[in-house]
Amino acid sequence: MTFSTFTAVVPAAGVGKRMGSTVPKQYLTLAGKTVLEHTLERLLAHDAITQVVVAVSPEDAWFDALPLAADPRVLRATGGQERADSVLNALDLVTSERVLVHDAARPCLAMQDLDALLAASVHPQGAILACRVRDTMKRGDGKGVIRESVSRDELWHALTPQCFATRTLRQALSTALSAGHTVTDEASAMELAGFYPVLVEGRSDNIKITRPEDLALAGFFLQQLKESFT
Repeated sequence: MTFSTFTAVVPAAGVGKRMGSTVPKQYLTLAGKTVLEHTLERLLAHDAITQVVVAVSPEDAWFDALPLAADPRVLRATGGQERADSVLNALDLVTSERVLVHDAARPCLAMQDLDALLAASVHPQGAILACRVRDTMKRGDGKGVIRESVSRDELWHALTPQCFATRTLRQALSTALSAGHTVTDEASAMELAGFYPVLVEGRSDNIKITRPEDLALAGFFLQQLKESFT
């Protein structure tokens, strides 16, 4: 399948407080490299992605030491206080018509999922990787007690990458932030702007490293991905 060319934006200015580490989670070591290196390598391995813009904190002391920081396909942007601020700053460096946004701490992206997302990117509303909710869902009462069970029909876990028209995403994020809305992912900004992105079913092993136990799990998944392509 032939794709247009895309730029990927990777917001990497967070500190990952839930990891309990003195080093931001994107710079923790996983299978001999940092988490961020694995993530960037997965993106750059796809022929359609010609550039990656990484948004890092102004105080970041790790990014420039990575070998990938010298890759001409990798650009550095200034990260903001929140994820949406970082993405908006990175979009200023994007010249492609469509852009992918991918979490820095999701190093286990499968190429077939990326292919499927890029194929769906022609949808004018945009598209995101997602996986169906499998577990029984409970809503709490705010005090640690179950208030009700929630039907999992048509409930999805939003994953990344998420892909949108660059200009439309920039406007949606800017408008949402100006209005004081909470933007947890790019799709939420697009939804606030009246768009309905397509759900592209992806693999559940495309996990986001958030807690210490996730690091070992990501290492296992990375090994499985490697073996599946050898």
